[in-house]
Amino acid sequence: MNYFTAQIKTLKEEDYIKRLQDLLLFRAEKQRFIFPKKLMPVRRKGKEIKEMMPLFPGYIFIETEEIDTELYNIMRYTPNFYRFLPDNKEKHCLSGKDLSLIKHFMSFGEIIESSKVFFDENERIIVAEGPLKGLEGFIIKVDRRKKRARIRVEIAQNSITLDLAFDVITKEEKAE
Repeated sequence: MNYFTAQIKTLKEEDYIKRLQDLLLFRAEKQRFIFPKKLMPVRRKGKEIKEMMPLFPGYIFIETEEIDTELYNIMRYTPNFYRFLPDNKEKHCLSGKDLSLIKHFMSFGEIIESSKVFFDENERIIVAEGPLKGLEGFIIKVDRRKKRARIRVEIAQNSITLDLAFDVITKEEKAE
């Protein structure tokens, strides 16, 4: 199967997917829509809670052999659709780094949990396990108080900045 990317109006992705699934019920086995989410720690009124947020706000991924005319027209004329990436005329499937990045996140399931990290003697972040593992080179900012790492990745020639949660572990925990 190939993976394609579509840009959708932010915060309308789930509604868009629901509408598409209803419209494409007659050919449901030909495509699958993927909208990964993450659990992020958020402080509200002094208490920390985990809140569900989109991993790639404004983007969905389509797993299908090809974007045929029927699928293209239904997706394009469903409300809240912006464009296919890189553009509507050239709908390229993800390959290389783009595909490996999406598969990396998909390997953690539909909901991305926090990574386990620790900091070395130079205060550099070291990822022990989780979705940040292998993406250390893409980290552009670390907020220890909010327990978030900001990474910048490129998908279909578009630069996207994401925040991912982490939990700090002690040296004893990392030895296990």
